[in-house]
Formats: sequence, C-alpha cells, structure tokens
Amino acid sequence: MTRTRVPHTSHAPRTAHRAWTSNAGVRVPDLVPEALRRGWVRDGHCPGQDVYALFSARVRAHPRRAAVIDPAGTVDYAALDGMVRRFAARLAAHGLGEGDIIAVRLPNGRTAVAAELAVAAVGAVALPYPPGPGHRGPAGLLARSRARALIVARAEDAVPRARLPHLETVFTCDDMSGAVPGAEPGAVAGAGSGTVHSLTAPLRVAPFRPRSLDPEAPVRILVSSGSEAEPKMVAYSHNAMAGGRARYVRALHDGDGPMRSLVLVSLASSFGSLGSYVTVAALGGTLLLQDAFDPAAALRALVAHRPTHVFGVPAMLRRLADRPPLPGEDFTGLRALVSSGAALPRTTAEACRARFGRPVRTVYGSSDGVNCHTTAGDGTCAGRPDPRVADIRIADPAAPDRVLPAGQTGEILARGPMTPLSYVAAPDLDARYRTRDGWVRTGDLGRLDAHGRLHVLGRLKQIVVRGGYNISPAEVERELGTHPSVAEAACVGVPDPDLGERLCACVRRSPGAPPLTLEDLTAYLETARGLERRKLPEHLLQVPRMPLGPTGKVCRTTLAGWAARSVREGREGLSYSPLDA
Repeated sequence: MTRTRVPHTSHAPRTAHRAWTSNAGVRVPDLVPEALRRGWVRDGHCPGQDVYALFSARVRAHPRRAAVIDPAGTVDYAALDGMVRRFAARLAAHGLGEGDIIAVRLPNGRTAVAAELAVAAVGAVALPYPPGPGHRGPAGLLARSRARALIVARAEDAVPRARLPHLETVFTCDDMSGAVPGAEPGAVAGAGSGTVHSLTAPLRVAPFRPRSLDPEAPVRILVSSGSEAEPKMVAYSHNAMAGGRARYVRALHDGDGPMRSLVLVSLASSFGSLGSYVTVAALGGTLLLQDAFDPAAALRALVAHRPTHVFGVPAMLRRLADRPPLPGEDFTGLRALVSSGAALPRTTAEACRARFGRPVRTVYGSSDGVNCHTTAGDGTCAGRPDPRVADIRIADPAAPDRVLPAGQTGEILARGPMTPLSYVAAPDLDARYRTRDGWVRTGDLGRLDAHGRLHVLGRLKQIVVRGGYNISPAEVERELGTHPSVAEAACVGVPDPDLGERLCACVRRSPGAPPLTLEDLTAYLETARGLERRKLPEHLLQVPRMPLGPTGKVCRTTLAGWAARSVREGREGLSYSPLDA
C-alpha cells in the first residue's frame, strides 16, 4: 500500500513548541522547552540515540548474553535481534514506519519484547496495553490514537474494527492459527474491514535495513490506569525512555555486572516500561518474565534464575513473600525487591525483608513523568529527587507557578530528562496537567522536608467526603499497613444516605493472624497510630485476596462494589462502627 507521508517532525517558531504529527493526523507537541532537551543530551542525561541503535550496540557488545528468560526458555541478544529484524521487515513490508502508531496487546515474553523493539526500529510509535477480556477500553485507545496496526497473540484477541477506520492491519503471533477456517483470506471474523497477517510466519519480504531516527521523536505511549474517565495516553521520546527512565532503573542497581530483572508486572504497564526499552535496549540486562503473574512460578524463577532485582506492585510482592519456602531455596545474587504502583505497607516491607533477607526499595512514579525512589521502604518518604531523572517541586494547587518552601504541603510537580512529550489526543489534559514551561502536575499531595526528601501524602482528588469532611484513603491505608495482622489494605468510600459517604477498610489478613474486628482496628488506629477519630473506618470488609486490575494494582472499583453490596445486604464479614452513637 502506497501512502503519502506528512512531515512527522516540525520546528516551530522559537515561541512555540516542537511537535510531531502522526500520519493519521494525531498531533503530539513537546511541551518541554527545546533548550532543556538539548541540555539534557549535552550533560549525558539522555543518550541522543534512538532505541534500536542502543539495542544494536548491546547486541554487538554481548551477543550471547541472555536477553529474555520466559516460560519457553532463554533467548540471547543475537537471537532476539533476529526476531526484531524479522518483525521489523514484516511491518515495513506493510508500509508501516515513521509517523505511524502501532498498538501491541501481548502477554509478557520474548515476543512482546521483540515486537516493541521492532516498532521502535521502523520509527513507529508503540502503544502497548495489557491483554485481557473486554474490548471497550482497548477500542477507545485505538480510536483516540488512530493506530494503523495492532499486534496480538491470536486473531480472536483482535478488537472489532467496525468503528476503527484507521486500523488497517492486525498482526498475529501464532502463525495464523487463530484464523477462522473457510474465512476470506486475510479477513478477521467479526472485525470489520481490514486484513490480518502473521508477524511470526517465515519471512518472505525484503530484509530490514535500519537507519538513524530522531531521538526526540515519540517511541512509546504509556497508558495510565489513573482516575480519568478514560485512560490517559502519554507519549515518550526515545531520549526520555532510554535516558531519564533508564537512569532511575540504573540507580537501583548498586553492584557490578548486568541487571537481571524479574518483572512481575505487565510490560505494557507504566511500571513495566522498565522492560524492553530500558533493561534490554538501554542497559543491556536480562529480563525474566512470566506471561501472567503467578506467585508460585515467580518464586521458582527467583530461585532458578537468580535475578538481581524483583519488580512488582506491593500486592504481588506480599504474595511472593507469603509463599512457603522451596526445598534448598537460595537467594544468592538478589540485591533488592523494588515496589511501585501503590503505597507500600510497612508490614509488606517487613515480610519481604524477613522472607528474602533483602531491602525493599520503593519507587514513587507514574506514567505522567514523575519519579523518585528511596532505599527506606517504609513511611511516606520517597527519597531525594534525582535531577538526572526528574526534578521535583511543590507548588500551590490553585496556582502551580507559585513554588512552596520546604515543609509546606502542596501539589507535586516534576520536570526532567524523563518528562514525556505530552498527552496523546487530549489537549484538555495538557492544559490541566502541564504548565507553560513544561512541568508535569501530578495531582498528588506532598512536601519536601528540610533535607530535600520528598514525602508523598496522597491524591488531591482521591478522597472520601463524609458529611463535608475530606478523608484521604491513602493516609488511613498507610496506618493500617503497620498493623501486624494486616497483609494488605485498601480504603474506599461507601455511599451513605445521611453523610454522603463513609470509609470502608478492605483488608486481607496476614497468614496465621488472629481474626480481625472493626473495633480492634479502629482502636489500634486511634491509640497506637494517633489517627483522628473522624478519619477512622466505619465499615470493615475482609477479603481472602485483593482484586487486581490488568497492571497488577488493587482494583478499587471492584472493592468499592463489593463493599457497597455488603453494606446493603449486611452480609457476614462486614462490621459496623459505633462512631455515630
């Protein structure tokens, strides 16, 4: 298919911002001043090279080093590059390249890594999102991004395309085994117009020939699982992915030799973006992957393959720590467990240290372009901001240009080498969350103390309003996380006819812990932790396990539904507080 390409990168007048426009007309401006971007490259904070060029250098330097270890075995850098080049040749043969957005919906594994790197190699922009049931959310992402192609594991995983006119091609990674017998060649049953092709079939196209790409052009779109009505899409350049984001991962590695990262979260998540473009392409390490999170299999992989780091959200790390020991298990080589995606309960940090004998490092970050990490692993402290990754300031939420002094609480803002270009197809989000000089407004409350350490105090919007009084669920969750019988805790609002909302504590007990009651928990929060009485939970929902969303985070929407239903039905397992007596 022959296409006339529009210029995808333009240099606007000095008073405007540099912008990239997709072949389908999606404009992605860079909201950081160009002088800052140039300075970060000059100072070595960003590489000034595209992702595939960085990966190729790793292939030349250590072709036989393990690049990916997944349930299918081990693939080294040379073999992975062979996969990447075959995939890139297939994409290019279908007219895909610079100016195109390509969605990737694959489980963790070598194929997902090779697909992401192949998209980068042809100069396109990858839009990975986790696989799973349901089409409404993915269809919205594909429609808003105007993606030209979609890469899936099987043809039946494709999103119906009746209302996606820009989506021209679906690539499968199962050699067409998902095609419907008797269907028209190239057609996807139920998918509307368009064609389906195998990305992994034997190659019958011209070999891929890489060329130099603009390192400030977008390469990856991160999908936020935040509180917006629709997920936010955030565009990152080659430099921001392989520079700022890679620097925060490198800073976690405090020893010699390559990183060996057991990544429990989906590579398609914001946290999981430390995988293909960072651990492999930028750092030359080894990725240990499961196609889906399984704590028993993860523990076996930890013992068998000796990672240097384990990356997961707190719920995953706690389930890993709660697994019974394996015969003769040995954690030699393991340096740290890395937690992000949600606040780390103190009991989870302690359980991990006791189980593995290693520190838990907490990372405060988001898809929007903020990062700060600490080795403390407890409390609200997120550590000292690293300007080589992202500078952080505290500002007045009502006037983000007004910077607040140390000790004062305000909104956390970030800007630095990892700062993304802008939101995709959402100028309203750019206006709401980006300042005129490129700072990202996180929507989080925090403060910088006298030592320059960042303390994260919860969300500006994520509150429960009880009779006109605002309660921060994050604050209550932190204190619940110190209770020795609580393995996991999440607080949600429950509708109330008199007060609007009441706070419900949803908890999972630690293995072997005595039964919990609401009275015990509220007494502990009030007397041992000093929490004000008006912030105490008024309902208690005990769950055998926390529901997790596609990115591995606790799904608050599901918990809120369970809690509301339990209150209505007065079922066993829910307790009521005498606070109104």
